[in-house]
Amino acid sequence: MSDEQRPKRILVVDDEPAFIDALTISLEAEGYEVVSALDGFEALERFRATKPDLILLDLMLPRISGVDVCRDIRGSSSVPIIMVTAKSSEVDVVVGLEVGADDYITKPYRIRELLARIRATLRRVDEARELAGGSDVLDIGGVSLDAERHEVVVDGTPTSMPLKEFELLEILMANAGRVVTREILFDRVWGYDYVGESKTLDVHIKRLRSKVEVDPSNPERIVTIRGLGYKYAT
Repeated sequence: MSDEQRPKRILVVDDEPAFIDALTISLEAEGYEVVSALDGFEALERFRATKPDLILLDLMLPRISGVDVCRDIRGSSSVPIIMVTAKSSEVDVVVGLEVGADDYITKPYRIRELLARIRATLRRVDEARELAGGSDVLDIGGVSLDAERHEVVVDGTPTSMPLKEFELLEILMANAGRVVTREILFDRVWGYDYVGESKTLDVHIKRLRSKVEVDPSNPERIVTIRGLGYKYAT
């Protein structure tokens, strides 16, 4: 069976077997293939062995924390990661996003909301892949972005990026010199039905700046336009 034909594979990482069992039933009922791991070490092993399409990753895990698992995976892959956490403090959310999570959801949650997040995230990945073939290479001020190959080169250095950061950079560069509002960025990158926190965009922009700016604390490429959004300077 080809990758296009097989069900989407989701890696569920949680240290509560009963939680994994219940979630597996719901996910398989929606047509997903589920693999699971009970701790951070096992999560990395399963990730490398199964190549999932999406990861549901608990923040608090034995052996290796969810944060460290996310950081490790981001060193080699842009697979979508939704951080699942019982903690709701802003610090925990921001830490998860800063190390590479694409989105987060806090326990307890409604299964409908989680399924909606999963569908939206996977849809965005598929759309990005479909559109990539017709995109030109963008090359502005030392930053080159090749959508077809999912490659970014910053000042001559190849730079790895998760999908969300890549999409943000592509939209900003494609509209270089023009303000792109926060609403447009949310719509294009997370989807019109996104129900998460607005801080998600700010954290992703911060991560993106850390990769494309000479001095991220004084950005010259991705400029904030207060009250509106962001602009990629030409």
